[in-house]
Amino acid sequence: MKRFKNILFLNQSGTDHAAALERAVSLAEHNSAELTILQVIPDDSDDKIRSAHHQDLDMLSTPYRRRLPIRTEIRQGRCFLEAIRAVVYNGHDLVIKTVEDPDFLERLFGSTDMHLLRKCPCPLWLLKPSERTTYRSIIAAVDFNPLQTNGDESELNQKILELAASQALADFADLHLVHSWQVFGERLVRGQTDSHGKSIAGYVEKEELLHRNGLRQLGERLRAAIGNDTYSYLSPTLHVLKGTAHHAIPKLAQEIDANLVVMGTLARTGIAGLLIGNTAETILEQLRCSVLAVKPDGFVSPVAAAGSSSSS
Repeated sequence: MKRFKNILFLNQSGTDHAAALERAVSLAEHNSAELTILQVIPDDSDDKIRSAHHQDLDMLSTPYRRRLPIRTEIRQGRCFLEAIRAVVYNGHDLVIKTVEDPDFLERLFGSTDMHLLRKCPCPLWLLKPSERTTYRSIIAAVDFNPLQTNGDESELNQKILELAASQALADFADLHLVHSWQVFGERLVRGQTDSHGKSIAGYVEKEELLHRNGLRQLGERLRAAIGNDTYSYLSPTLHVLKGTAHHAIPKLAQEIDANLVVMGTLARTGIAGLLIGNTAETILEQLRCSVLAVKPDGFVSPVAAAGSSSSS
C-alpha cells in the first residue's frame, strides 16, 4: 500500500541518524515517493558554514542516490519552525527524524520533537537512535466514543489503522489494535452504593461490551479497506484495555515489546489548529519505542509557511 508521495527527512547534527535515514529511503523506494533531506542551521550562519553543511548532506545522501533521487535543502532558523514551513511550502506528507537526546528529564522526546508533535500538519515519524531495521510488533492506538459518531474521529482512526497495517505488512510484523476505556466516576459510585453492586457491575459490563464492539467494528472497516486476504494474513490482535489511555497504552507497549506505536495526537474534542491533547502528550512522554503520530485531515498548523530562507 503506497501511503506517501513526498517524504521529508529532518537531519540534526549530533544524532545517530543512520537507521532513521535508511527507514526514510526504504519508505521512499516502496512508495515511489520523493525524498528530501533537510538540515536547519542557526540564523547567524555564514556562507562558509552553509557550504560545509551542504557538503555534509551530499556525503550523507550519496550512498543512497543509486537507489533513488534525493533532494537536499538547507534552511536557517529554529529547527521545528523551518521544518514545518518546509512541510507547508513543499507539500510533504511525512516527516521522519531521530528523536533528540532525552537529557536529564529521561524522556524520549526533546523540545524540537514535542513542537513538531504539536504543530506539524502531516504525520511525524520519530525513531529511536537504536532503531531496528524491521519491526516485530506494531500498535495502532485508537480512541472513540461508542455512543457518538464523529466524522473527524472516524477518519483519524481509519488513517491510524491503515498506516499501522501498511507498516506491519512491509515489516512482516505483528499488528495490535488497541483501545482503552473507563467508566467515569466508577470508583466513587461503587464506594457509595455497595447494596447496588450488582447493577453497577452490569453497567460496567455493558460499557465494556460497547467498547469491544466499537473496536471490532473498526477492525472490520480495516478489513474492508485492505481486503479480506490481507486482513486475514495480518490477523491483528484486538486489545480493549480498561483504564486511562496514558496508563494502559504505555504499559501494553512495554509488555509486548512494541517497536512502533501509531496514534493520533489530538484529543477526541480536537479541532483544526488545536495543539496536542493532554492524554496524547502524557502517553508520548512514557513510550520508549518509535512513534508515528497522526493528525486528522483539516488540521491547520499555527506555523506559517512564510518568513523562512532555504536553498537546495
